[in-house]
Amino acid sequence: QVQLVESGGGLVQAGDSLRLSCAASGRTFTMAWFRQAPGKQREFVVSISGNSGNIRYANSVKGRFAASRDDAKNTVYLQLNSLKPEDTAVYYCAAGATFGGNYAYWGQGTQVTVSS
Repeated sequence: QVQLVESGGGLVQAGDSLRLSCAASGRTFTMAWFRQAPGKQREFVVSISGNSGNIRYANSVKGRFAASRDDAKNTVYLQLNSLKPEDTAVYYCAAGATFGGNYAYWGQGTQVTVSS
């Protein structure tokens, strides 16, 4: 069993930056970030493999967001740059339990609000 603890969300203005963290209680394989805005479906943001060898970004955030991980700390990060009001959402951390497996573990979510 792996528990995920997220932090770093907050209220910022358009153009500002935030850094989200997700600490896992144990080893994980691929980890990812999703987000969900009120009235919208959950949206994929980025995934990052266990050795950081494969990072995939959604087109909506590519070039603005940057994912990284520290496997020694079982922690992933999401650097949010050039934030836009449309980035406002609850951001969720997810982790796979097996190599190539589905996302079995999810965090509680952290709110990111961007004002214009």
